[in-house]
Amino acid sequence: MPVEEFAAGWISGALGLVLGHPFDTVKVRLQTQNKYQGIVDCMVKTYRHESVLGFFKGMSFPMFSIAVVNSVLFGVYSNVLLALTATSHQERRAQPLNYTHVFIAGCTAGVLQSYCLAPFDLIKVRLQNQTEPRGQRGGPRPRYRGPVHCAATVFREDGLRGLFRGSFALVLRDTPTLGMYFVTYEGLCRQYTPDGQNPSSGTVLVAGGFAGIASWITATPFDVIKSRMQMDGLRQGKYKGVLDCMASSFRQEGIGVFFRGLTINSARAFPVNAVTFLSYEYLLHAWE
Repeated sequence: MPVEEFAAGWISGALGLVLGHPFDTVKVRLQTQNKYQGIVDCMVKTYRHESVLGFFKGMSFPMFSIAVVNSVLFGVYSNVLLALTATSHQERRAQPLNYTHVFIAGCTAGVLQSYCLAPFDLIKVRLQNQTEPRGQRGGPRPRYRGPVHCAATVFREDGLRGLFRGSFALVLRDTPTLGMYFVTYEGLCRQYTPDGQNPSSGTVLVAGGFAGIASWITATPFDVIKSRMQMDGLRQGKYKGVLDCMASSFRQEGIGVFFRGLTINSARAFPVNAVTFLSYEYLLHAWE
């Protein structure tokens, strides 16, 4: 099992996180709070009340966790492909992949990534939704003092299950989405790369960016449900499960609620995934 895939996924995931976290904070707030009129309004209010640091709330914990999760994603994907096709990463450009194999490998990686990601993502979402300014004397104190305190509080109040709140919605989001993610990337690379050659940096950037957009178009409805369930308590929560959350959200806010954050998800997806794939491919070629 090539460990290079896991290491490259780790580093590329960390780079993508730093670039995309401010966009992710705005996306999460739009999906879970009704006090913003849109992307610009959310950004202005966040900056006005919390300064630029408000956009980076909850990032310290994901800095480690998302690197682990991305390592799992790329490592599992590549090694499932190795099992299905008996070809290494270096050999795949000479022997074009079957898209069914790519989709299966992506879906498998999505399932495993979801369960690794669930507790970290819940903590990130709850910290991102704290709108209290940092260090303001006399103002309201945030409920969570940091990621460790957040994890301890959730565990104390709801037990281990509380840390996995919304995990089923996360699986529903990531399983088909990551299959499409890798199919789109591999398809675009193949389309614009001569047979037997490695894709150029420009091709990797464009293919990675559009793969990110395609995956988020598919993922956003379940991403909304996932975020809402993560903000909901386990014992006294208003949602009984994924279906109840979907029905309640639709009944109260209409079909448009399932596409909240789609615009900023797409805007974030292109640069984040372009950088992620470029750094991933670069590292693998450097270690050959």
